[in-house]
Amino acid sequence: MKKISSYIWDYKFTYLGAIASLLIAVTLDMLAPRLTAKVVDDVIVGGNMGELKFLLLGFLGIGLGRCIFQYLKEYTFDKNGARISGDMRRDLFRHIQSLSADFFDRTNTGELMARVKEDIDHIWDAVGYVGMLLIEVFYHTGIILVCMYMLNWKLALIPTAAMLLCGSIAVIMERKLGGVYEEISEENAALNTVAEENLAGVRTVKAFAREGFEIDKFLSHNKRYYDLNMAQSKVFVRYYPFFTVVSKVLPLLTILVGGKFVINGEMSLGQMTAFVEYSMNIVWPMEMLGWLTNSFSSAVASNKKIKKIYEEKPTVKEVTDPVRIEKVQGKICFDHVSFHKADQHEILHDISFTVEAGKTLGIMGTTGAGKTSIIQLLQRMYDATDGTIYLDDVDIRQLSLEQLRTSVSYVMQDVFLFSDTINENIKLGKRYYLDFRTVRKASTDAQASEFIERMEEQYDTVIGERGVGLSGGQKQRISIARALAKRDPILVLDDSTSALDMETEQMIQQTLRTLDNTTKIIIAHRISAVRHADEILVLEGGSIAERGTHEELLAKKGLYYETYESQYGAVSGKEPVINEPENRAGQSMISVEERVDYISQKERTRKEREEADNRLSQEGGCNGLQFV
Repeated sequence: MKKISSYIWDYKFTYLGAIASLLIAVTLDMLAPRLTAKVVDDVIVGGNMGELKFLLLGFLGIGLGRCIFQYLKEYTFDKNGARISGDMRRDLFRHIQSLSADFFDRTNTGELMARVKEDIDHIWDAVGYVGMLLIEVFYHTGIILVCMYMLNWKLALIPTAAMLLCGSIAVIMERKLGGVYEEISEENAALNTVAEENLAGVRTVKAFAREGFEIDKFLSHNKRYYDLNMAQSKVFVRYYPFFTVVSKVLPLLTILVGGKFVINGEMSLGQMTAFVEYSMNIVWPMEMLGWLTNSFSSAVASNKKIKKIYEEKPTVKEVTDPVRIEKVQGKICFDHVSFHKADQHEILHDISFTVEAGKTLGIMGTTGAGKTSIIQLLQRMYDATDGTIYLDDVDIRQLSLEQLRTSVSYVMQDVFLFSDTINENIKLGKRYYLDFRTVRKASTDAQASEFIERMEEQYDTVIGERGVGLSGGQKQRISIARALAKRDPILVLDDSTSALDMETEQMIQQTLRTLDNTTKIIIAHRISAVRHADEILVLEGGSIAERGTHEELLAKKGLYYETYESQYGAVSGKEPVINEPENRAGQSMISVEERVDYISQKERTRKEREEADNRLSQEGGCNGLQFV
């Protein structure tokens, strides 16, 4: 982690200018009581009216100088604070982006949002306005004490004692606030997490009528956050009155003791007037000390939280001098690969297969069998715990993550669309390289252009967060179009047609079969999605239970065959129980593809019949007519 002092050092010259402006402004402010003493002693008491105009010009010059240098110091400190917070937020976000997937498995989004936003803002205050005031308070106090000791060292002992008392109280308060602020920071992260999860999943909340439960959960965290802030306020309120009392009593003591010194002839009336003015000037640093301690404690606590993020290191690391493949062909080889996450059971065990460039691999298996984990290992979201994965005969750990991941177009099982136009969502990752013709071609191939072009803004339509407003099938088709548009040598579809009807899925499968130069890995639960693959793997419990072509797996009468029976209606070796053409021996005369077409046609016929029934019902068919 780059230290805060390093960020400040990057702007050392502007900070030096700001501090110089601060020193000049405060010094000019300290000259005013001296002129006041001159007015009292020389003009009012001495009767020398000739000096008055020069003294008045002096007051004017001090006022103008303070205006200029006060503006310069405040503007520069604010600007530097904004720059440093921007740099810190940028670096923190880059570090978070560099972390591996296992970090995000155990870290809440709300916590990261709190670190990137609120905690950086607290540091912004510390290196900006609050930092400026702290410097000003110390310099202001120091120079006032010097001026007071020059006027009368005995009388100066009173404000010195007052400052020591306020400083001690400030240290005690800062120690008590430090622990409270750490708890506030933690609870703020928890509150953000609850809010983010509920707002992102608001439709699920409403679907299950969980509004009351979720409100109660949010309120419990909100109450905790309130209690912690009240604890902070109680500490602040308990000690802040001491600063106020000292600031009010100090000028009074100065007048009482100073008046005695004037009567005894130890100081002039003008000197005492200047001393009183100094004592009133020293009041505001005492009043500010409590608030500044409060803000500074918050920044210290936030910095500790940010340090914890920087202590996290990516578990997936790149080699110093990565191998560069000139042109990725797309050959993939898993050589006895096993994988398990920390403190978890083994997810994959001894997985071995090879997919030649341009070929297709199908992967099937029950939920949790490890299908998606194979793709995560291929993209090095995680590193395999045993075995080796090769891309074009090169160990993927020897490749740069950029080349590896940009070689794979991945249609995820959980479709994520950004709140942007459809065009920009399809261009994702290659927005500066893809033209509109490519985007439209990919959309057509993914069977998405039909519904996109029915929209008023077509490809410039802005879709909601995570694709809100689109159906599951529409989101999947846009995600498929995004992958097709990239034209990467490897295409992965992870159960990416689950929300599509059979007819649309078959048309997309036909498109995929035309991609001769693309290596395809298709993860699916439907036989129709993988039946044309050059090899099909059936996973069970993280291991390969069966492998082979569609015909070979059917002949084995194993897990794949059972899946085939369940999807196409076969019972005890008999053909599916659907009305379809048969030969004289009672065997089906149509292929699986034709059967899919047939089922799709029956599905359309059923939907048309239901629509007709609905129209008849709306016209009063069920109420006004009796059917025999």
